[in-house]
Amino acid sequence: MTTITEYLDRRYPGDGLRADYRQEIERVCSAFLASGMAGPKFNAELTSGSGSKFWSCVSEALVYDRLKKTLPFPPRSSIGTGPDFLLSYGAKRIWVEVVCPEPVGLPDDWVNIQTNRARRVPHDAILLRWTSAIKDKAEKLIGSADGRVKGYLQSGAVSPDDIYVIAVNGCRLRHGPFSALRGVSQFPYAVEAVFPVGPYEIRIDRQTLAIVGQGYQTRFYISKPGGSKVPTHIFLDSRYAPVSAIWAVDFNGSSVVGNAEPSAIVYNPNALQPLPRGFLPADTEYVASPQGEDGFLLERFSLRVE
Repeated sequence: MTTITEYLDRRYPGDGLRADYRQEIERVCSAFLASGMAGPKFNAELTSGSGSKFWSCVSEALVYDRLKKTLPFPPRSSIGTGPDFLLSYGAKRIWVEVVCPEPVGLPDDWVNIQTNRARRVPHDAILLRWTSAIKDKAEKLIGSADGRVKGYLQSGAVSPDDIYVIAVNGCRLRHGPFSALRGVSQFPYAVEAVFPVGPYEIRIDRQTLAIVGQGYQTRFYISKPGGSKVPTHIFLDSRYAPVSAIWAVDFNGSSVVGNAEPSAIVYNPNALQPLPRGFLPADTEYVASPQGEDGFLLERFSLRVE
């Protein structure tokens, strides 16, 4: 079996910053494997040569690296079945399911940055990757809409009394070294994927050209290239109430060479089991509360000095 060191030496050859990065990924992955928290297929999938499997494994290792610094991992019956991580908060169990969406549908010159060339941000394509990842991991918990596929709740892997968090690592949607955590609204894509928040708009009277209003566009759906509509308001849908929060992260280990690895928590205001604020490490938190008859107030709280 190929070792982590051997595989990373081939994947990231070289000296200097490249060596620093390679050593950081090796440290994180080796520590995760040694902890006993990794699934039985971790080493094989990490070194398989599949980009999807590699980043799935690295994402889990990087999330573990953040969590282990401050949070306890209670014992669980088995590793590799059910959600990726089990945490505890008093008597409450908190499950964290990790996903790293692939850059499907993104232009090649966005994913592979071109020197001295400006590029329009493919906001919709990136948002579609977030909505897909969140939907997939939500249905891992609640099952499919048609009832044909059972979720963790139906199998008993997760109790209705447990807290469930989806950790979405958007690092593969980056533009080179530049983070792509924020969408066209300047809120994180995680916010745009679960609340009907679109781009900021200014409304102008066509006759007088005077500004008559401004604010964030209300956007309940986003269209796929083929024309079908994807909902962007699942935190307002009671079917998704078992999902407590989205932990939006942009982790790829490159902070060791000076790049940003931001993160944010987006809380579900209708969660059956709310995630305690401040429990998970993040730069910012987004909290929605009812306002008026059919509106809500979305507030941003910074958890770190910017």
